[in-house]
Amino acid sequence: MENPAHGPGKKSGGGWKWLVLGLVCGIVISGLFAWSINFTDQRQFCASCHIMQEAALTQKLGPHANLSCNECHAPHGLLAKIPFKAVAGATDIYNNIRGVDLPIPPHQKYRDVVRQNCINCHAPVNASVQSMNVKPYCTDCHRGVAHMTMNPISQRTVGYD
Repeated sequence: MENPAHGPGKKSGGGWKWLVLGLVCGIVISGLFAWSINFTDQRQFCASCHIMQEAALTQKLGPHANLSCNECHAPHGLLAKIPFKAVAGATDIYNNIRGVDLPIPPHQKYRDVVRQNCINCHAPVNASVQSMNVKPYCTDCHRGVAHMTMNPISQRTVGYD
């Protein structure tokens, strides 16, 4: 029997198929998006550009080798991370194509993100450090920590230039 609300020849209940199809497509797209965000955070992906190979190698040898690149170099909140990664990635691709000399000096906004991530991850240690505000950025004193093997404590110095 035809349902007059759906017009001649149309069966009722067809909307559920579209709803289920939409939900399945949404889940698949969300899964692919999450996978791509995670994949593009990793050292192996970053090292695929020649301008990042040295940074990837030295990070692999450093004390943060178990972290992905973007645990330090991108905001952690998804809504802030996506546009940040898009701009930073496009800049890296542009610099890679141009053959920019290494190392690439970090832009202020990138340094701010790295500093905030240092502070967030090392909060328990930071609470007991008296000289946290001696320099504006953690890397001003701890320049080689993330991308080189750490020196023994007896060889570490804090620069005050």
